[in-house]
Amino acid sequence: MAQRKQRLSLSPKSRQTLSITYPNAAGIDIGSASHYVAVPPDRDDEPVREFPSFTADLHRLADWLGSCGVDTVAMESTGVYWIALYELLDSRGFTVLLVNARHVKNVSGRKSDVLDCQWLQQLMSYGLLRGAFRPSEAVCVLRALTRQRQMLLRNQSRHVQHMQKALTQMNIQLANVISDVAGVTGQNILRAIVAGERDGYRLAALKNGRIQASAEQIAKSLQGNWRAEHLFALKQALAAFDFEGAQLAECDAAIQAQLSALQIHDQTLEANKKRGHTRNAPKFDLRERMFQMCGVDLTRIDGIDVTTALVVLSEIGADMSRFPSIKHFTSWLGLCPGTKITGGKVLSSKTKRCANRAAQALRLAAAALRTSKSALGAYFRRMCSRMDKPKAITAAAHKLARLIYTMLTKGEEYTDQGQDYYEQRYRERVLRSLSKRAAKLGMQMIPIEQPV
Repeated sequence: MAQRKQRLSLSPKSRQTLSITYPNAAGIDIGSASHYVAVPPDRDDEPVREFPSFTADLHRLADWLGSCGVDTVAMESTGVYWIALYELLDSRGFTVLLVNARHVKNVSGRKSDVLDCQWLQQLMSYGLLRGAFRPSEAVCVLRALTRQRQMLLRNQSRHVQHMQKALTQMNIQLANVISDVAGVTGQNILRAIVAGERDGYRLAALKNGRIQASAEQIAKSLQGNWRAEHLFALKQALAAFDFEGAQLAECDAAIQAQLSALQIHDQTLEANKKRGHTRNAPKFDLRERMFQMCGVDLTRIDGIDVTTALVVLSEIGADMSRFPSIKHFTSWLGLCPGTKITGGKVLSSKTKRCANRAAQALRLAAAALRTSKSALGAYFRRMCSRMDKPKAITAAAHKLARLIYTMLTKGEEYTDQGQDYYEQRYRERVLRSLSKRAAKLGMQMIPIEQPV
């Protein structure tokens, strides 16, 4: 209550009034077919204009803004329609702020394209808008290539489902004896089936030595009705799977070239025996390339493999100067607790909803800590015992994000202290808390000697 009274007794000098911060600001309402642009009313006889989304008209838009003396532009992040105009204005030397549409809601009942662009211009002129994070141009290229690669992997997984569907329709129960039909053994058998082989024992002879199922079990699972239409579907699914594989190889080559362009460190990375090969990882040494890009090895953090590190670095880059503190970084990721407070009462502290790809990758990495024997694994299991699993995953992802921020800003390598070290530190914290509570009650804690 004393703190609240102190806040209410602010002097008039400390109160800030609205003033024009950006007198040369413009607002743009983005659309798919045309853009509405508003400049200060004293700059032109027609301060609001509509420009089609053709490239020539975008150049005409930029020329008009320059003739009006505009140096700062605010626009909404509408779909992907803003990208072309953003890149053009940025190359022309304008300061472009991409703002969230939910933060610039106009007065209810007055919604139009003209009013929206004028409202953006007014808010921007008073300095009430903040631009969204956008990495450097080179990192944007890496981000686009990484997202393209993720899309190709999703398409390839759908073609694997098509293979399994065709096999099931023919009552070929290969998936019940082999865990992955997209592996070496599964692909050898499927390609032999498409080539015309029907003998179960000949097909079972193609299995890899690591397959635990016997040849008799595999041959038994390959007995079915070889219908022509299902074989045709299997053939096309294999062809599409191979096509996506070729596309992935081209995408990996482009990612490797872009990582080489982002290289700023010449050190070589020591071999890490703890990290095995990730199936969906590129064929080149991705871990080495990322180390030369940011100077630290993010895969030393338990739960983060090379593909997760690639997603995070492609979304945020290695330069963390845009985030003043670690709290700003975790807030941008949507991993920190929310603040919904009224009347001094906390109504909700759940994290905000956002479609941040880096946060999604960190949540997947946090879920993989379930069986880890590291300190992070012990932390995740303790969180699971205190709250439901989705919240525990968010808490562990928040800790991973803090570790990544610290490594990228300070250039320090992460060293895992182990599960036993974490449990000992946790036990010491609990004992200190219990000792303080006992002292407040006028009591003293006495340890009990355990029998040997």
